[in-house]
Amino acid sequence: MLQDAPSSEVAVVLRVASYNVRSMKDDAAALGRVISAIRPDVLCVQEAPRFLRWRRRRGRLAASGGLTVAAGRRLGGVAVLVGPGVRLLHGEGHLLRWFPGLEQRAVAIAVLEAEGRRVAVGSVHLDLHRGARLCHATEALALLRAAAGRFGALPVLAGDINEQSHEPAWRHLAGHLTDCYPVSPRGDGLTFPARRPGRRIDAIFAAAGLPVLSCGVAEADPADLVAATDHLPVVAELGRPRPREGNRGERARGPGTALTI
Repeated sequence: MLQDAPSSEVAVVLRVASYNVRSMKDDAAALGRVISAIRPDVLCVQEAPRFLRWRRRRGRLAASGGLTVAAGRRLGGVAVLVGPGVRLLHGEGHLLRWFPGLEQRAVAIAVLEAEGRRVAVGSVHLDLHRGARLCHATEALALLRAAAGRFGALPVLAGDINEQSHEPAWRHLAGHLTDCYPVSPRGDGLTFPARRPGRRIDAIFAAAGLPVLSCGVAEADPADLVAATDHLPVVAELGRPRPREGNRGERARGPGTALTI
C-alpha cells in the first residue's frame, strides 16, 4: 500500500516483506495478525501450503492481509502476494535444478508496477545443502534478472536463504544485488528461530537503483510472532528509483521516494 510520509521525509513508501510461514502449520490466526501488522504491499512467502487444498489455503493466507496471490507454483512452496496499491504486470514460477535426495526448490517471480515504477520481485527458499544453495541462488537470480529485463523493471529477491551473510550463496546474491539490512538496519536483524532468534538467515536483496531506507524484522505483537511460525518476517523500505535512461535495473543508485520490499 502506498503511504504518505511527513513532508520532511520521503513522500511515498511501498512496503515489501519476506516471511517463511512453515506451511501454516502453527497458529493461523496469529499468522494472519502478523501479516496484517506488517501492512505489506508485496509479501514474499516461503513454505507456502503445497499439498491438500493448497490454492485455497494460499488464498486465505493472502486474504488475511488484504493481499492476492500474484505468482507461485505448488512445488517449491514459494509465492509472491501483492496488495491493492500494486499493479501486477506478469507472474511466473520456475522449478530449480533438482538434486536427488533433496527437496524440489523453486522461485516465484512477479513483475509489478507502483507509482509508475516497475519492480520484478522474486521469492526463494534455498536448500539446507550448501552446494544446492549456491546452485539455486545462481539460477534464481538469473531467472529474476531475465524477467526484470523483459519488462524494464528493477529486480528484488527475498527469501529464506538458510545460511548467513558470510557464506557462499548469500555472498553471491549480495555481489549482484544489495543486501538491504546492512545498508539501513532496523533492530538486530536476527530472524531464526522466532522464539529465540540467533541468526539472520532471511533477507531481502534489491537492485542498486533502489535506495534502502530501512530494513529489519517486522514489528508485530511478540506473542503472535512466536506463535505464527518458526521464522520472523523481514521488511525493507526501498526508495523510489530516480528516473534514468533505459531503466536498466542494477546500475545507478539514487535518492527518491520510498519503495518497501
